[in-house]
Amino acid sequence: MKLFSCLIAVLLLTSLSSTHASPKPKKSTHLYVSRFENVLGTSMEIKASAFSEKDANVAEAAAKQEITRMAKILSAYDANSEFSKWFRTSGQAVHVSTELFEVLNMFDQWRTRSNGALDASAEVVSKLWKQSAAKGRIPTTEEINTAVAQVQQIHWKLDAANQTATHLSTAPLMLNSFVKTYIIKHAVEIAMQAGKLNAIVINIGGDMVISGNLDETIQISDPKADAENDAPMDQLLVSNKAVATSGNYRRGELINGNWYSHIVDPRSGQPADNILSATVVAPNATDAGALATAFNVMSPSESVKLAATVPGAEYLIITRSGERIASKGWAALETPLTKTNSSKKVTTGKANDFELVINLEISAQQQNFAKRPYVAVWVEDENHTPVRAISLWHEKERYMNELKSWYLKYRDLFTGDKEFHKSITSATRSAGKYSVKWDGKDDKGNMVKPGKYTIKIEASREHGTYQLMRQDIEWDEKTPQQINITGNIEIASASLDYRKKSN
Repeated sequence: MKLFSCLIAVLLLTSLSSTHASPKPKKSTHLYVSRFENVLGTSMEIKASAFSEKDANVAEAAAKQEITRMAKILSAYDANSEFSKWFRTSGQAVHVSTELFEVLNMFDQWRTRSNGALDASAEVVSKLWKQSAAKGRIPTTEEINTAVAQVQQIHWKLDAANQTATHLSTAPLMLNSFVKTYIIKHAVEIAMQAGKLNAIVINIGGDMVISGNLDETIQISDPKADAENDAPMDQLLVSNKAVATSGNYRRGELINGNWYSHIVDPRSGQPADNILSATVVAPNATDAGALATAFNVMSPSESVKLAATVPGAEYLIITRSGERIASKGWAALETPLTKTNSSKKVTTGKANDFELVINLEISAQQQNFAKRPYVAVWVEDENHTPVRAISLWHEKERYMNELKSWYLKYRDLFTGDKEFHKSITSATRSAGKYSVKWDGKDDKGNMVKPGKYTIKIEASREHGTYQLMRQDIEWDEKTPQQINITGNIEIASASLDYRKKSN
């Protein structure tokens, strides 16, 4: 009996002990960021909110594998892709993959819904304007009419029962518009399945999908101020949605001194230049991509009408005259803009009419998914004293000291780098080409005095090389200058354009 009582006492104490024991702390997540060049012809950023770097790496690898798989199906640039092989057929019903059939079917739907503004054969018009630009002229009326007639043909016939597609025309076709967001959506889904993730954001060329337990801060590039460090025109807080931006401010053709957008209206055969930029947030990734492209082609009234047919779609359209056209629910997505170093007010010194644009091109790597090197751009005075940190691109913080010169002078500033985790939505840029600006202010927001300054561009690639470029420039507030800087193994080319500020 005494033994039995002792056992009961022990059990009670154990029970009480477990009842009042402190719960195990929950394992926290960390944001792992990777940036790549040469992905679907542009740049890519992956942000994985994961419990470990291993989980993030598994998800990243799965996403890259899925993007590669989808490109081998849908790319018009790869002669061996499924789409390219199908394009070379004519008049025969070809059994195609689920993905290719789905994309072709969506093009049929969006061609109808947009009244012809979205059309895979818009490539006919694009090619005409590129060829004419190479000859230094605009296309003739006859050439444009011929191109529009080609666009208006029926290009394929689909058989859903047998999942076949019959190619019917000879018109050039390009699967753009919403296909990038379609691929991103697939990559996000695969990554979430493969890795133990809290959330993921995949951003390819300014279009992105956010999935999981994460409120992502997204800055919208100003189409009239397009350097990487220019102040954004708006900032959003988005979760579990897709964001797409399309605009005519990054790519196009220069003919006889006039700029013509790369976005064309397949209905008229003319470049679409009435809209500077359109950003769409939608629950469905392909809806976001399709609407953003269509809005650049259609009139604002057409765009508003089309958007009303897509549940949950919100948008911001910027016209050529600068008018903002926003959906009713847009304001609910907005969050106050953070004042960055580039937007500080002048505290001393007279106003300055000049700016320095620093253009650089990261050396192309042969393989796809080439990691972008860590890059720092800053200004020093004649005494080698740091004046202004202009731009910093990085990933893992533990490797920041590989930017030896920048880290020596600016490591304290790095602790205040608040812009690192924000995503940027913008019109798609070419892979590796970037521009940043210096407005003549120092790190405290004061205007610098006229004199000689040194621009430094430092690059360090993980498992690559270290490079440091220096170029002196005279900041005299009156003499425009253009200077080309010899490239190296990491930065293929760089140039300085000291000019009067653009309006």
